[in-house]
Amino acid sequence: MNLDHLKVFYTAATKLNFSETAKVHHLSQPSISSQIRSLEESLNVKLFERTTKKISLTDSGQLLQGYVKLILEVIDKAEKEIAMLSNSIHGDLAIDASLTIGENLLPYMLGKFKQEYPFVNLIMKIHNSQQIIEKVIDEDIDFGFIEAPMTQPSVICKPFLNDELVIISSTKRLNPLIDDRDVISPYELFSLPIILREHGSGTRQVIEDTLQKNNLDPTNLNVMLELENTESIKATVESGMGISIISQSAIKKELQLGLLRTIKIEGITLNRSFYIVQKKGKLLSLPAESFINFSLNYFANNDEPLKTENESDYNLKTDQDVEHH
Repeated sequence: MNLDHLKVFYTAATKLNFSETAKVHHLSQPSISSQIRSLEESLNVKLFERTTKKISLTDSGQLLQGYVKLILEVIDKAEKEIAMLSNSIHGDLAIDASLTIGENLLPYMLGKFKQEYPFVNLIMKIHNSQQIIEKVIDEDIDFGFIEAPMTQPSVICKPFLNDELVIISSTKRLNPLIDDRDVISPYELFSLPIILREHGSGTRQVIEDTLQKNNLDPTNLNVMLELENTESIKATVESGMGISIISQSAIKKELQLGLLRTIKIEGITLNRSFYIVQKKGKLLSLPAESFINFSLNYFANNDEPLKTENESDYNLKTDQDVEHH
């Protein structure tokens, strides 16, 4: 059996979609179909049932899928140990990060990671937390960084950093409802025009969850605008259109320049953790393991850009992993 054919088969068996399989392996769909056909001919069995609308595994296909999973895990383990012996970690690494993490936290450490692991080809994209979860489940990326734990049965979320959300307001165009006060009541919050991230973002989820825990209905917020970009939110708030609630790590420059100010909600704190999310049971490549460990060590040993949790929380096998069943 051809190893490349087995890899293609395993992806197709997982996704049950030849078009998506072709994208993962950077091949044409006819090439995927040809490799599957060659594997079926070599085994003299039918691995997929094909209709015009979908494909499904046959009994032989389900059996082979389990064995191919074991084969690929053994190969991956061997490659890892060989790379460790040669002290040369290399390969491709695809990750996604939510907006706050990707724009304000990871850039501080990416250069240092590349210095230590120059042969890792790293590709990072920005998506919201819900989109990242979907891509992790579909195995389009190795793992992701998100801003709130998601209740999905097939993923594990590992907390790696504490964060605080704050209300921001313009310093030049004061809202007459609050003037220059730095503390407002929970009920005053609902009277103010507010600009928020879109539904599906980790920041939006934390805001809504925190309000609900304090017996406040987030649907009553006076949402004037929804934006997908933190920079756009800050500029809109600076113009005086309304307030917003975003990560404190995202406004350091604006606070220093006196463009924005922070406001607290009486009796309510908007604390959260950031999480590394990966698919349950997925065997990570050596570049992926190296990046996760490097990230955890970096944030555990650097006060900037945010204060981290206790270093004992950073073991990848910690009992504090957030695992959804």
